Amino acid sequence: MRVLIIGSLAAELGQAARIAIARGAKLDQADSVESALARLRADARFDLVLCDLSHDVGTLVAALAKERMAIPVVACGVNVDAEAAVRAIRAGAREFLPLPPDPDLIAAILQAVDGEHHAMVARDPVMLAAIRRADQVAGADASVLISGESGTGKEVLAHYIHRHSRRANGPFVALNCAAIPDNLLESELFGHEKGSFSGALARRIGKFEAADGGTLMLDEISEMELRLQAKLLRALQEREIDRVGGSVPVRIDVRILATTNRDLPAEVAAGRFREDLYFRLNVIALRIPALRERPADIPALAEHFARHYAEVNGLPARPLTEAALRRLGTHGWKGNVRELENTIHRAVLLAPGEKIDVDSIELSPAGPAPVNAASHGGGVADLVGRRVDEVERDLILETLGHTLGNRTHAATILGISIRALRNKLRDYAAQGIAVPPPPAGVAVPLATATS
Repeated sequence: MRVLIIGSLAAELGQAARIAIARGAKLDQADSVESALARLRADARFDLVLCDLSHDVGTLVAALAKERMAIPVVACGVNVDAEAAVRAIRAGAREFLPLPPDPDLIAAILQAVDGEHHAMVARDPVMLAAIRRADQVAGADASVLISGESGTGKEVLAHYIHRHSRRANGPFVALNCAAIPDNLLESELFGHEKGSFSGALARRIGKFEAADGGTLMLDEISEMELRLQAKLLRALQEREIDRVGGSVPVRIDVRILATTNRDLPAEVAAGRFREDLYFRLNVIALRIPALRERPADIPALAEHFARHYAEVNGLPARPLTEAALRRLGTHGWKGNVRELENTIHRAVLLAPGEKIDVDSIELSPAGPAPVNAASHGGGVADLVGRRVDEVERDLILETLGHTLGNRTHAATILGISIRALRNKLRDYAAQGIAVPPPPAGVAVPLATATS
C-alpha cells in the first residue's frame, strides 16, 4: 500500500502518517498540490492520497481527473466543521478523516483501498487442491488466468502467487478494470506523454511500467473494452508498450495475472472478448471454487475474520459458538468469502456476550434483497403505481445498506456489474439522494477499486 500525504507532518497529520506506517503502508510526502501531482505522474504505484484541508482538495481532484489519474483522495483536517467536510466530499474526496486521527478509521480506510485481505485460509480439500496447483505454477513467468465467482478470493490468490514467485521482491501492482472508466483505463495501463491530450501536462507512468520486474494483476479483465484488449494483446506479445501519445516503444518485464468472474469462452463466442487475448492469458488456468463448494473452509474463515475484526475495532477476541458455526455452514453464500466476511464483521460488532452466538449471525437472503417492506408492504401488489426506476433505486440502496456499503458484494447480490452499480449511485448522488450509511462503528468503504 503506497500513500502520498499532502501537508506538513509536524503535528496531527504526522500522527496519522505514523499510524498508517504501523498498519503496513509506505508513505511519501508532498508540500503542495503541484509537487504531489509531479510525484504521482512519475510513480504509478500510489494507491491513496491524504490531503490536508489547508490545501485545495477540489483543485487536486480536478487535476487528477483532467490528467486521467484514477487515485482516491481522502481529505483530512483538524477541528473542521461538518460543512467543510461536506465541501471536501462534494469536491470529489472519497472520504473525510478528522484529525487527530482515529487508528481504527485509518485502518478501515487503508483496508477499503487495499481490497481483499491477503491471508490464505484454507482447510477444505477442494481449496487445498487449487492452492497446490498455484504452488506448481508460481515459480514460472507464464500468464495465469484466475476465474471464480465474485468474492471467492481471486486477488488473494494472485498475491499468494506473487509472494511465491521469483518476482516476489519486485512490485505487485493491481488494476481493477471494472472500477475505472474506459476513457481513463488506457492511461492507467500504459501511461501518457506530455501533450498527448488536453490536460496531459507532463509524462505519466502507467501500471505496466510501475510493475516492471514484478507482477501486474488485471482484475475483472472481461470488463475491458475491445479496443484496449487489442493494445493489451500487443503488449503481451511484444513485451513492450506504447504510452498514449508516445512515439517510442517502452520495453517491459512484467508477469500478468488476470482475474474474471465471467465465463470467458462464452464472452469470446459472444464477440465481447478477443479469442487471441484469451489464449494469451490462459496459459495457466486456475479456478477458485465457490465457498459453498468448500464447506470445510467456512469455520476456519469465520474464526479468522472474527479475530481480525475484533482487533480492528478494539474489541476482545471472542470465539463463535457451535450453534453459530452450524448456522454459517448451512447458508448458501451467494456472495462467497466476501459475504462471510461482512457477516462476521457485523457479528463481532453486535455480539453482546463473551462468545459470538447464533443470535448475532445476520445472513443475507438467498436472492436479491427485497424492497423495504416497511415502506412498501413487501408484496407485489404494493408496487403497483410505482415507477420501475423508483423500485430499482430502493432495491439498490437497501442492498447496499445490507452489505455495509460494500459495493462489490452489493453488485453480486443484485446480479449487476460493479460498473453498473457505480453509475447508478453516481446518478442518485446527482439527484441529491443519500446512499444509506453502514451500521454504527463501521467506516464507509471507499469505492474501488474490490473488488
